[in-house]
Amino acid sequence: MSFITVPSAVTDNSTLSSYKSVDLEHTTLDLSINWDDKILAGSVTHVLKSELKSVVLDTSFLKIDKVEWQNKVVKHDVADRDSFRGSALTVRDIEVGVVGELKIYFSTTKDCTGLQWLSPEQTIGKKAPFLFSQCEPTHARSIFPCFDTPSIKVPYKFDIDSKYPVLVSGTRTVGSKFEQKVPIPSYLFAIASGNLKSKVIGLRSHVWAEPEIVDSCQWEFEADTELQLEAAEKLLFKYEWGSYDVLVLPPSFPFGGMENPNITFATPTIVSGDRTLVNVIAHELAHSWSGNLVTNSTWGHFWLNEGWTVYIERRILGQLHGEPYRHFAAIEGWQDLENAINVMPAEYTKLVMDVASDVDPDDTFSTVPYEKGSTFLWYLENLVGRSVFDDFMKKYFQAFKYKSLDSFKFKEFFIATVGDASASVDWDAWFYNPGLPPKPQFNDELLRVCAALSDKWTSPANVKNSEWKKWASKTDISGWHPLQVIVFLNLVTDKLGAIKTDANCASAIADLGAIYEIGQSRNAEIKFRWLQLAVKAGVQGTKEALAQWIAEVGRMKFVRPGYRLLNEVDRELAVSTFEKNKTFYHAICRAMVEKDLGL
Repeated sequence: MSFITVPSAVTDNSTLSSYKSVDLEHTTLDLSINWDDKILAGSVTHVLKSELKSVVLDTSFLKIDKVEWQNKVVKHDVADRDSFRGSALTVRDIEVGVVGELKIYFSTTKDCTGLQWLSPEQTIGKKAPFLFSQCEPTHARSIFPCFDTPSIKVPYKFDIDSKYPVLVSGTRTVGSKFEQKVPIPSYLFAIASGNLKSKVIGLRSHVWAEPEIVDSCQWEFEADTELQLEAAEKLLFKYEWGSYDVLVLPPSFPFGGMENPNITFATPTIVSGDRTLVNVIAHELAHSWSGNLVTNSTWGHFWLNEGWTVYIERRILGQLHGEPYRHFAAIEGWQDLENAINVMPAEYTKLVMDVASDVDPDDTFSTVPYEKGSTFLWYLENLVGRSVFDDFMKKYFQAFKYKSLDSFKFKEFFIATVGDASASVDWDAWFYNPGLPPKPQFNDELLRVCAALSDKWTSPANVKNSEWKKWASKTDISGWHPLQVIVFLNLVTDKLGAIKTDANCASAIADLGAIYEIGQSRNAEIKFRWLQLAVKAGVQGTKEALAQWIAEVGRMKFVRPGYRLLNEVDRELAVSTFEKNKTFYHAICRAMVEKDLGL
């Protein structure tokens, strides 16, 4: 059975390019990093065949110097800017039906949204500047002219000139040259350069970081990376990308991780000193199959990237740590899903979103496609049985590798593969109903102790009579996995309303943090949950502590809800903290916080 890569009924509204009328075969980037002026300059060569005499590419804040078709200068024009979609670059006098080279000479500008330039002072070592990219979802067009849609995937070659070590989303061939043989969409282009060193963390893996932290990063990842890769291969099939490396970026990186091929970009917030947050690496390497090999064709079907990846990540963790751990991770994810649905517009809580031409995909980003998507796959697994679902999963990733697809092709392939077992699936409800889906039956053995302890702390009698002073002890949480501490803090926060009006509430929560030594945790997930709880409970000094912490952490998972909470309790502190530190944040993060604060 064969499937077309881009179903004709589905259009990517986030691109201005003529991607449906071209056959793109290969892309080559030849770039030089100008550290003084903070620009990338060079050329991009697209090998393509067009159905039309004009080809339209995406650009955003780029300076276009010259365009050539088959080594001859051709006419081009750059349209006025169309909001987040940028400016359409139209190239004329293209030979119809001929495979040829379209070469564009260009440079980035100071308004580039896909690159972040750090001064030496903004790095950990304070010795050299640093550059890194973040292209997903629509920011590759601000780095080079391209067909900036996940619907098109091609192999790449790169030649990058820099006075500092360089990494890109491919395998180094010689010197400054790299190659990506597996076809990828534009959003998976990645570049980083700075004072970088590497250490071995597995049979096919290195970690890259600034020299000051590379040893601690090596320790953090060396015990688990190869085990996680092998678990993923057992679940699916052989890893197709050759090497799997991790780059730990400076703190302003806006995401937990980014699944750039061959080189996962990771936040330093996962380097906790206790290997408790390496599940982020399990998530990013799972993308080597879901998202990178098989890709959503438009951002309205983002769950096909992220829902699958969360599902695979937890299957990996279940293999390594036991099925109860997989269930417990899903319970924590369900809590995150509930929180996201409470703050997101209803349209963006659907599994299949209508991302219209005036909707910036960045604005639709939330936990929903991750957790609602993985919940849907969990439901399908339980409906047809583990062995049938696993057979479908392997066939699905083999059938669609190197391609992009939408939810309707997923549905069609699932029905064709599992047959009558799929008859009871209410596809329209899963795809289009906003809000929470039906809650799965989770194994809650690891949850029960968390819930029991949270009930003790949030008992009105406990707080009113200061009973915790008699019974609370650090041994209450001894032997707990960090994920249990996270869920415990979530539960206490959820139940805070039962005790918030009591005069002893702030004192009780302050003691909770002190007795369990939670406030001193290096685990960013625990630290953030603690600060959220403490601020909501009115613990003295914690809103200032939260402001200080989110001024040092660029990860949007923490920064955005952190600012939203500060805005609720002290708008002046929220705005002043942001204004003082906004140049520290990545452009994507900065724009989102400005919207959150109404600035």
